[in-house]
Amino acid sequence: MVTIGDIIEKVPVVSIKTKSSEVNQIFEDLPDLEGIVVTSENQPVGLVMKAQFYQKISTKYGFDLFMGRPIDLVMDTAPLIVEHTEAITVVSSKAMGRSQKNLYDYVVVTKDQMLKGIVSIKNLLIKLAEVQVNLAMYTNPLSGLPGNVLIEEKMNEFLTNKQKEFSFLYVDLDHFKEYNDTYGFKKGDLLIKEVANLLSKNILLIDDRDAFVGHIGGDDFVAILPHYHYEEICQLIIQEYEVRIKQYYDPHDWNNKFVYTKDRNGNFNKIPLVALSIATITNQNHIYHSIDEISKIAAEVKKLCKLQEDSCYVSYDLNAKKDCCAPQQ
Repeated sequence: MVTIGDIIEKVPVVSIKTKSSEVNQIFEDLPDLEGIVVTSENQPVGLVMKAQFYQKISTKYGFDLFMGRPIDLVMDTAPLIVEHTEAITVVSSKAMGRSQKNLYDYVVVTKDQMLKGIVSIKNLLIKLAEVQVNLAMYTNPLSGLPGNVLIEEKMNEFLTNKQKEFSFLYVDLDHFKEYNDTYGFKKGDLLIKEVANLLSKNILLIDDRDAFVGHIGGDDFVAILPHYHYEEICQLIIQEYEVRIKQYYDPHDWNNKFVYTKDRNGNFNKIPLVALSIATITNQNHIYHSIDEISKIAAEVKKLCKLQEDSCYVSYDLNAKKDCCAPQQ
């Protein structure tokens, strides 16, 4: 994840007691400078952008009124201040949400409330464009979700922070291949998109901003929650899936609760309807050290899901295993 701290710049800093005449001198000495940060004990308390500074002092009485007095009478006392760990995408939304008057002001960046630097809107937008291009390169073209490269980055982000809670969800569709063979790949693609939208709605739209949903490929998805409260989310996903899946079947197949498919020998077999399986792993009772370690356990947990014909989630930890299955409606 690219953070705002990755693109910070240093600019002149003045104290809250600095006179406006001194700020004026800084702008004259540095003609390309767009703004100055005002601090108190290294904490940002204001921002002086050149255009707004000269707009104020160029009024009829502005020069005489402000030039010999402290800069706090002229500065913006409520600039956009963000922590250095915030994502570029999040900060850009905040910056673009400001009033027209402040739209092109610096973004002030802190670390533990102490000034770290600033980011200009120009550099923010340039970096945002780079991030979006890279994101498009590593996004699954069918679902629009992050693909394997971004999934690996996100998993490593959680693994390297040993204090960070996470629940890892491995989601896939049982009997999807047979569904594709029966209904065709176009209908299958629509079902994949449906599941992607379902996961995004129930995880990204209602959960913490650190939540993540990715598409490994085919009918395999992953999700990462920054907490251990996965059960309610899994239940919501399965309940909504059971409502949505009905539209992807002919009434006859739906009522029968199976479809006939022909195997390689020409024999017809009854195949259950496509079910949603979720294997869940948390670091609540164990510290995981690698993606491979989690993947191997997820594969084993997924086998428990496959034993059920209905949509199901199975959770695993070192001290207990438990499962919960939702019957198809």
